[in-house]
Amino acid sequence: MPKTEKKQTESLLDRATEVLKTGSQYKIRDFVHSLFPAETAHILESLEPEQRKKIWAVIPPNVMGEILVRVNTEVGQSLLKITDRNDLIKATAEMESDDMVDLLQVLPEPLLSQVMDAIGLQERSRLESALAFDEHSAGGLMSMDIITIRSDVNLDVVLRYLRQRGEMPPNTDSLIVVDRKDHFKGLLYLDKLLTVDGHTKVADVMDVNAIAIPYSMPAHDVAIMFEQRDMLSAPVISDDRRVLGRITIDDVVDIIREEADHNIMSMAGLDEEQDMFAPVSVSAKRRAHWLGINLFTAFLASWVIGLFEATLEQIAALAVLMPIVASMGGIAGTQTLTLVVRGLALRQISSANAKRLFFKEMAVGAINGILWAVVVATIGGLWFQSMSLGLLLGAAMIINLICAALAGAAIPVILDKIGIDPALAGGVLLTTVTDVIGFMSFLGLATIFLM
Repeated sequence: MPKTEKKQTESLLDRATEVLKTGSQYKIRDFVHSLFPAETAHILESLEPEQRKKIWAVIPPNVMGEILVRVNTEVGQSLLKITDRNDLIKATAEMESDDMVDLLQVLPEPLLSQVMDAIGLQERSRLESALAFDEHSAGGLMSMDIITIRSDVNLDVVLRYLRQRGEMPPNTDSLIVVDRKDHFKGLLYLDKLLTVDGHTKVADVMDVNAIAIPYSMPAHDVAIMFEQRDMLSAPVISDDRRVLGRITIDDVVDIIREEADHNIMSMAGLDEEQDMFAPVSVSAKRRAHWLGINLFTAFLASWVIGLFEATLEQIAALAVLMPIVASMGGIAGTQTLTLVVRGLALRQISSANAKRLFFKEMAVGAINGILWAVVVATIGGLWFQSMSLGLLLGAAMIINLICAALAGAAIPVILDKIGIDPALAGGVLLTTVTDVIGFMSFLGLATIFLM
């Protein structure tokens, strides 16, 4: 995050804390009303539950919905418990259709039924159709607020139609061209509409090669397409190319942020939808199972060390030096793991280039292994006045760094193939591999050559 942006975010949180200390509801209201919904959501996630209640109490109903779809799931659920039903119904009336769908997906029963009953019949039918799509697909992301036109009309007719509407959906950079049965034909960009002679037909200036996104495309792939093609919006179509809605760049930004949060939190075995200020007992329980898995892997590494107990008893220097081998392997493996997890996320790795990547990472591990083996062998030999001990340390370093590079490349690919999140499980598996191989190679070589 840029320094200026970070300071602005910290300043908002500091201001919120200061305003809450005053206890004046008027000051709290004035402060909250000066914020954008996303800023309010950020502050709510950053405050303790009691402070959140004070902020939430002064938020106008017309922006509640926008805030609820921006906070993480757990914080949103806690806010719903203290939200008046009538205020929530008012909030939905002000929301865009895609945000409305996001909100409805997190509403518990019977609140969901009450909100749906308060919506008009036509709007309810549209929302029920949208809820049928997977929330992590293009269909689940799309907004149904779209403008469609026909290709056989003049641009002047389109302009008169837009003036008659009086407004356009947010982030509109193009109009969707369809036939009589709403099948997608192309896009008419607004710059063409405003600069080309009004007597020109839409068919003559529309982009017939424009991209339309299938409703079933995964959200992650949608984000990649927007990034690679510099898109601001795109229509979403059914299997028979009927236009269902559209996705805009603000939806894609949300995907990118959610995936970044997920990857960061998954590395520690946590869920990005968890409340940072959840009760201590709840947080401890959630983290306990991951600590248990890590404890098992730690016992596995200790078991390997135990196999060489006799060697360690006779050569105490091994106990001093062996963490170096495991630590270096862990760092080298993590570098490769991070690179491959990112490559998988960006769809840069496939069966076509995976083998080449494995060999490349093993070569990097070998070069770094040899380089640092010379360093640690020299230091270890001089430290304990034993060149043979230094050489064994260096040899173990080479073995572990090569294996760490291979494991760092292979583990995430294998996990991805079998449907397990590499960001979630990769780190624990990699640590186990580098510890076990590091200890086994160093102590095994010492047992063979020094005993």
